[in-house]
Amino acid sequence: QIHLVESGGGLVQPGGSLRLSCAASGITFWLYVMRWYRQAPGNQRELVAGIDVDGSTTYMDSVKGRFTISRDNAKSTMYLQMNNLNPDDTAVYFCSVPGVSWGQGIQVTVSS
Repeated sequence: QIHLVESGGGLVQPGGSLRLSCAASGITFWLYVMRWYRQAPGNQRELVAGIDVDGSTTYMDSVKGRFTISRDNAKSTMYLQMNNLNPDDTAVYFCSVPGVSWGQGIQVTVSS
């Protein structure tokens, strides 16, 4: 059974940083594309960033230059380093193995 568990969320002031982690189990992690999504209240879930098996990355336009996605295959863990956060980044963040599984989500709140 596949499990994805997010951690590292919380409340941060504008301009601050957080690092999200997604620990995976039940899959051969290095074989899979991994993605981060987010969903703000009243909005659709949107793709924030993705990382392929070769380490290549993609980002939504609004986070380019601020967010960095990475993976540690030895630890079966994906990360999202989020810098220079602003209130528009407030959302529940989900990690995903596309077409396979979702994490339960973790709240990120950017507020003064």
